[in-house]
Amino acid sequence: MNVRFIDAALLASVSQDAAARPRLRANFNFHPSDDFPAHRLLNAIEPGSWLPPHRHLDPAKDETIIVLAGALGVVIFGADGEIVSTRHLTAGGDCCGVDIPYGTWHTVLALVPGTVIFEAKSGPYRPLSVEELAPWAPGEGAPESAAYGAVLRGLFADT
Repeated sequence: MNVRFIDAALLASVSQDAAARPRLRANFNFHPSDDFPAHRLLNAIEPGSWLPPHRHLDPAKDETIIVLAGALGVVIFGADGEIVSTRHLTAGGDCCGVDIPYGTWHTVLALVPGTVIFEAKSGPYRPLSVEELAPWAPGEGAPESAAYGAVLRGLFADT
């Protein structure tokens, strides 16, 4: 048995890893393989990075996120890309997590350096399908993605 504690050193390590990567994101997986039935991971996200708006169509893929360090912006969208709600999640704050039902369009973005979340959902890992990626948002690396990311960050300018 390999017990792993989630401590300040681990959070700092995965956060440093994210800051050094071009996408400004890094995972630390607790599950042993992509085909494992339960996925539990740390996801470090630095400001300037955001996950492309997406949804999970598999009814077993509800997603739970808890902020362990830093602050995260969560955006929930309607089917046509309209913003339904936003929420600022903060480690140790009034709201530190979210449970997102499958089929819900969403994205997350780091609001401060050193943001690390704990994420849980069912496996196995499968890349998002075309039907799960938002057709109304630019893909990662697309020329217009920087402007879209700025719009997302602007939703949390007052927080």
